[in-house]
Formats: sequence, structure tokens, C-alpha cells
Amino acid sequence: MTVTTLSGWGRAGSSAAQVVAVPPGSPPRLVDHPRGTLARGMARSYGDAARNAGGVVLDMTGRARLHSFDDTLGHLRVDAGATLDEVLRAVVPHGWFLPVTPGTSMITVGGAIAADVHGKNHVAAGSFRGHVRGFSLLLADGSTRWVTPDDREVFAATLGGMGLTGIVLDAEIALRRITTTWLRATTRTTDDLDATLSALDTSRAEYRIATLDLMRTDRRLGRAIVETAEHADESPDAERPLAYDPAPHLTVPAGMPGGLLNRVSARAVTRLWFARAPRRPRQDLVDMAGFFYPLDAIADWNRLYGPRGFVQYQFAVPVGQEETVRRVAERFATARCPTFVVVLKRLGPGGGMLSFPIDGWTMAVDIPAGVAELSSLLDGCDELVCRAGGRVYLAKDGRLRAERVPVMYSELDRWQQTRDRLDPHGRWRSDLGRRLGLCRS
Repeated sequence: MTVTTLSGWGRAGSSAAQVVAVPPGSPPRLVDHPRGTLARGMARSYGDAARNAGGVVLDMTGRARLHSFDDTLGHLRVDAGATLDEVLRAVVPHGWFLPVTPGTSMITVGGAIAADVHGKNHVAAGSFRGHVRGFSLLLADGSTRWVTPDDREVFAATLGGMGLTGIVLDAEIALRRITTTWLRATTRTTDDLDATLSALDTSRAEYRIATLDLMRTDRRLGRAIVETAEHADESPDAERPLAYDPAPHLTVPAGMPGGLLNRVSARAVTRLWFARAPRRPRQDLVDMAGFFYPLDAIADWNRLYGPRGFVQYQFAVPVGQEETVRRVAERFATARCPTFVVVLKRLGPGGGMLSFPIDGWTMAVDIPAGVAELSSLLDGCDELVCRAGGRVYLAKDGRLRAERVPVMYSELDRWQQTRDRLDPHGRWRSDLGRRLGLCRS
């Protein structure tokens, strides 16, 4: 075992743990440790979900074998350490795609299950849980259990359970058919938050997302570039309609200085972004990787925020609580907070005990970690979200207070009871779990 300092994707905090690389084809060797054990994949959770201070962390990325692929039904069985990128490179040339994918392909299948990830099509397709046919779960006693949706309690506790019910070893996923790697996308701009919410809510496209401008405090607060899309049957490359080989175009070097991303640069980037956006709705054929994973084109883009890193604040509120979305947006704008990536999406009905999505709206905001009074700003946003019956996304969190969790997640008690049955001695632990009271300290 090697003691290594680990951070999340936001790089705003770190802790040291004994890291064990799990070799290909072998199950993890469990070691009793007073600080517990946690599985870790690509560490794309933004805060402390993939850290276990003073304990053991199992690096699962070496376990990345594709076990079987039914090209007729689109059923794939794959190790939990495989990334979505590796999955897509294997199945897209055969005319299959992930039915649900987050904004990066650089997460593992196990991570997708632990966070129950969602995408730009949650209203149409739900979250990742709806497309998992089963998974092998390594339990605290060393036994392995094949879990399907019929195993309701364990399935619902693990999907979104942040790795605290056991270690997912492999999973079977149901894929969706595609005929090309292109989408027919429509891009338009909106003038304010009301128009943005309406554009997302009334669209019938499968994929919908808005990039917001929170750098102004006037009546145009919440203006946005709205993108909607459907899978296309046509391709600019008629001979290779299913070609898929994305690669980063740029790499951010290590040692980037802090302070480059500030209010001045944020305003400049926002102005440039909107200046290039179409005034009227425009239709284009866009490639799949560029639409779903735009930031994957920049390797190590999180380094842009400098050594102090950044915080992503993502919350969801139910339908009917649009005023809360507005009030949170106003807080960021009036705080003169430099916001570089702000996305708004419409969500459909959720599921799972600690799964994030609810029928409503979600907004995600990236903020440099060194912003003055950031803790006070986000605590105030938490209060608004709680009053609205909403919640913060645990996969993005690194600073939520423990007392907020039972308010935000009404099935917390049920999840804890299921976790205690699966792990009565508290083997599975994480920094996030300790901070939020989800596991033993």
C-alpha cells in the first residue's frame, strides 16, 4: 500500500489514504482498517466523495474488462473500473450508445452507479439506474451479491449511494440504438430567465440544456444559450457514419497560477460566448462527442482554476419552485461572483434513496474556491433550496452541512437502515460520508 494525497476534481481540498491498485481480473483484497475502505475510479466527483482520510482507497481503474456484448439486444456486461469513454469506443461502431450520460465520458461505470448520474435527457430517459440490468456488489463480509432492480432495497440504496453500500465489481447495462454519431441540434438565445425556463420546459427534444449568464444584475439576468437535440440519421461522412474516436485538443499544464479566472475574465468569456451565439434559432449537425462532452476536449481543464481549485454548486428544486431558481441566480449575480460554467436543465421524476434528480429544475455553477464569502453565499443558497423542498447533488458536494441532508433527502433513514444491514460494522467509509453522517467516523 502507498500513502497518497487525494483530491476530487475540484481540487479544493485533499486528504491522504493508503491506495491499493486492484489488478485486472482480480477482486479487491479486503483489509480490515480502523478508518475503513472506499472504492475509487477516475475521481471525477468534485468534492470529497472519492476520498477516505487515513483509511484504505481501492483504485478500481485497472479492472476495466468488457465481459460480453450482445449486439442484437444491446446488453453490455463490463467491469466497474471501465470508463464510459472505453465503453463508447467499444459499442458505438456497432450502432449502440449510452441511454444516459453525464457531461464527461471520463468516469467509470462504478462511479456512474454510485452517483446515479443523469444527463441532458433526464425528462425522457431518467437517470443511470433505469438502464442498469444488474451489478455484482462486493459486500462487507467478503461475499458477492448479484443485484437487480427486483432486489429493490439494495438496488435503490446503491444507485446514488456514493459507494457506501459495497463495491460494485461489474455491471450489465442496456444500451440504445443509434444510426450515426451525429445529432440534429437547435441553438437559440433567450433574453432572461423566464424565457430560458420556458424554452427548456416546452421543448419536445430529447436533449435539452441551457448555458446561463449570471454575470449581470439587470432584467436580462438568466439569459442563456439553449441547445436542444435529437439523434440524427444522417452523417457528413456517409462511408463512416458510426466513426467515434474523440481526443483532447488541448491540455492545461500543471502549475497554473491562481487568480486568472476572476470577474473580469468571466465577464469577457461570457461576452465572447454570447457574441458567437445565433440571434435566431439555428439548426446544425453536431458530432456526438462535442455535444455531450465538450470539456473532455480540454485535458485537465480543472487546472485552469489554479492551485486553490474550484467548487461546483449543483442543486435541484421541484416544479413550481422556479422562483427559487431565480433567487439563487440573483444571489450569485449580486455577490459579484465570477461564474464561468452555469448550466440549467429540466429534470423528470427521480428514484433511489439518495439519488439526486427530482421532477423539477437543476442548476450547476462553477466558482473559484478563493472567492470571498463563498461559504456564506452557498449556505444561504442551501437555505433557499431546503425551503423549496430541493437538494444538493452529493457527487458535486464538498461543503454541505450534515444537518441539511435529512431535510434534502427524505429517504435517508431508509437508506441508513439498508446500509446497516449490508455493512453492520461500518467497513465502507469516505470523507463525504463522515462529514455528512452517512457512515462511521
